[in-house]
Amino acid sequence: MNIIIGSLNPAKVKAVREVFPEASISQVDVDSGVSRQPFSDEETKRGAINRAFSCMNITPSPIAIGLEGGVMFVGNQLFLCNWGALVTAEQKVYAASGARILLPLEITEQLLQGKELGDIMDNYVKRYLVRKKEGAVGIFTNERITRQKMFAHVVELLRGQWEYENR
Repeated sequence: MNIIIGSLNPAKVKAVREVFPEASISQVDVDSGVSRQPFSDEETKRGAINRAFSCMNITPSPIAIGLEGGVMFVGNQLFLCNWGALVTAEQKVYAASGARILLPLEITEQLLQGKELGDIMDNYVKRYLVRKKEGAVGIFTNERITRQKMFAHVVELLRGQWEYENR
């Protein structure tokens, strides 16, 4: 089975490899078609779907996967969110969302000023490229859940839906 993923981010690619160990995985850098910092469930979901379709348009494959991280408000509190989409060669779309975690107020304030979460996190923890490693979720869960694990959960949901319909 061949799968293409719309990201070069190691956390996202490793998540897909973890859930589809038998597959040949290709990766391509595609634009999400949404803000660099998605600010709602809908925008984050749209980014994942856009990534999957962009992959399919570049390199037709039996399966294309798009993964997108974002933030979303619940009431007046800002949560980290993530979405994934699996698109088949027949244009069937499967979508799923995963874990959510409340972001500290100081992070929320910087996001509201227009900064991107990945940049904020690098400065917050004095590390480089947190978004490609443990991610904000890894920082705020003491690495019990990393960005890779968070996305692997979403990819498991996608695979399960796809397998269910194709059994």
